[in-house]
Amino acid sequence: MRKILIINASVRDKRSYSRKLSTLFEESWKAKYPGDLFTFREVGINVIPAIDESWIAGAFIHPANRTGENQKALKLSNELVKELKEHDVYVIATPMYNWSIPSGLKAYLDQVMRIHETWKFRSGVPDGDYVGLLDNKKAFILSSRGDTGYGENEKNSHMNFQTTYLKFILGIMGVGDVTTISLDNEEFGGEIFEQSKEEIFEKIRSIR
Repeated sequence: MRKILIINASVRDKRSYSRKLSTLFEESWKAKYPGDLFTFREVGINVIPAIDESWIAGAFIHPANRTGENQKALKLSNELVKELKEHDVYVIATPMYNWSIPSGLKAYLDQVMRIHETWKFRSGVPDGDYVGLLDNKKAFILSSRGDTGYGENEKNSHMNFQTTYLKFILGIMGVGDVTTISLDNEEFGGEIFEQSKEEIFEKIRSIR
């Protein structure tokens, strides 16, 4: 039995295509692996607070030396980190906003990028050599985008700060097994978007 964490980042609800992708993923996965368990983390509609000075003060103090105030500042972060550690598969469903990710997803990532919790420096001091602490995890990035050509070596690849950033951050935390599936052409609509949907929906259904 595996535990799958679905993270939805769109600020839209019923009209969100990234949510449609994560719903399709859930339905398809459950049909293949009915014994697996799902957890859902909402970071788009439900506000994830940005980190602040009190958060930073608590995160960079040795756990044994944290005060009650430090612990309070890290309460949500501790919950989110624990959730990541307890799950085997992560599904990040996100739209592209201004060539990047929604602010709620960025706030979430800031909350879980915790030194000595999800990553560390190999030598124990800042050395540029990052070691991820989330072992044996698999991630899927399900993205929706208005335009097209954001893949590697494509015409808009230099403007893709969405999936490239997410894959990099996951790698820092130790998640190297990442599959990216992107639904493009939403702004165009019509036949070209319908064709994109058909292709991407089939890719999600074929995931094993």
